Order: sequence, then C-alpha cells, then structure tokens
Amino acid sequence: MDARLVVFNRYKLHPEADRSLERSGGFVRRQATQWRALSDLLPTTDVFHFYFGLTLVPRSVQFSILRALRKKSVMHYLGSDIRGKRPAELAFGRRAGAQLVGSHDALRWVPEAEVIPPGIDVAAIEPAFPAGDRTRPVILHAPSSRRRKGTEHVLAACEGLEADLVLVEGLHHDEAFERYRGADIVVDQLNAGWYGLLAIECMALGKPVVTFLHDEAVARSEEAFGTRVPIVSATKENLRQRLEPLVADAAERRRVGEASRAYVEQVHDLERVADRLLALYARL
Repeated sequence: MDARLVVFNRYKLHPEADRSLERSGGFVRRQATQWRALSDLLPTTDVFHFYFGLTLVPRSVQFSILRALRKKSVMHYLGSDIRGKRPAELAFGRRAGAQLVGSHDALRWVPEAEVIPPGIDVAAIEPAFPAGDRTRPVILHAPSSRRRKGTEHVLAACEGLEADLVLVEGLHHDEAFERYRGADIVVDQLNAGWYGLLAIECMALGKPVVTFLHDEAVARSEEAFGTRVPIVSATKENLRQRLEPLVADAAERRRVGEASRAYVEQVHDLERVADRLLALYARL
C-alpha cells in the first residue's frame, strides 16, 4: 500500500508530512487551495483517511463527492477534537465510511466508532529503563498546554519530593524525545482521562508513566487487548501519593517500566496497528 500524509500546513514540532498545502490567506483563498488539492488527489487515492474532524473541502459536500466517485473514507478522531462536544456537533462523521477513535475512553463521544489505538515504530525505539543508581530520580513533565495538562498540580505535587522535576516545552520532537530518554518517571496529564502519544513513546522507552485514566476505559481496554494497562493512574488530589512509591523504589520503577514496554509492543506497535487499519479499509 502507498500512503501519503497531506497537511494544511507543516507543523513545526512534527515536520514529517509528505505534502503540505501551505494554506494561507482568507477563506476564499484557503478553499481554493483545498479544492485544488482534492482534485490532484482524487485520481490516485482509493481511501481518504481524515483526522481531527477536518476534511479537504466543506463537510457538507466532502463525503458525497467521495461516494459519487466510489472512494472510501474514514473520519479519525484524536481526542481533543471530540471531547465534551454534543452528538449533534459530531453527526457529520457518520457520513464517512467509518469512524475511528484511538481509545475506549473516546467512545463516550462517538459510541458507534471503532477503536484502533495509535501506532508507533516500537522496534525503532531502544528501551532506556529508569536508572537504578540515582539517589534523586528525574520526574519529567512535557505539557503541550499547561492548563490542559494540569501542570500547576504537577508542580505542587513534586514540591519537596526527593526527586528532580524536568519540564519539556516547545522543543522539536527529536530534541524532546532525547529528554524523555533521560527520565525515570513521566507525568503526562491530569484532566483528559486517557493517555496520548507522549505516554506511548515514554512507555516504549520503558518509563513508568503517571496520568489520569477513567476506570471504565481501563477495564474495557484490558478486556479488548487482553493485557493490563500498566500506567499509574492519578488525580490532581492524589498525584503526590501516587508518585511517592515510584520515587522511593528503583525496583518498582524498573518493574513498571518493563511492563510498559511490553504493553506498547502488544497494543501500539505500528505493524499491528497497520494490520487493523488495512482490515478496516478492506471492509469499507
């Protein structure tokens, strides 16, 4: 299969897109750019896999055009694009051939969607399990938004712990990833109820990850994938208590880190995720 990643504008922290439309100007100019892109892509594309609730041309006509030309389509939600929205605001997604979400937690907003977890190239990531000889372990927190990730609560919980807190913000992904490699414990977020790419990459590195998880989503995920979710679930109120055993015990950090690596190999490995996507495309 030949796949191409097309974006409106290249994102500076993730510049790996195959094609950027370099969309600019007012509404009419942006629409002209997008319609030209659709015209270019239609002859050579069998499946249009849209992300984040976005389409190339207006939603009102995007899927009817694709159906008329016998093209398959998928609307793939990533989390923040659906969280807290009313069903009527997400009804457009039903016009696609299939709807996807990346976790069982996201089914709260799109219950008819299929779940395919995000995939990464796990084999390309060499584990860097927590150091066993540090007297002060390194706690890493990398907020894309301090407000959404609950950074103020992370700062408060780490105050006075026998550990060093490192904040990673605004770096290119490659540079940030090297910072992740040096951490002993990773705190992701305290608001969303599930984990994202940061947690997945850090688990692949063999790091224990602490984040807020909804209990029901954990249970459904463990049943669906046949493995325990190794993330340490924490709230704003109990984050410090959840961190303390990891800070105090290097062996526990190693145990959770090893379980985390095994988890992403089973659930988030790129090859397994690709197989799930190919099976979905074949059913459309």
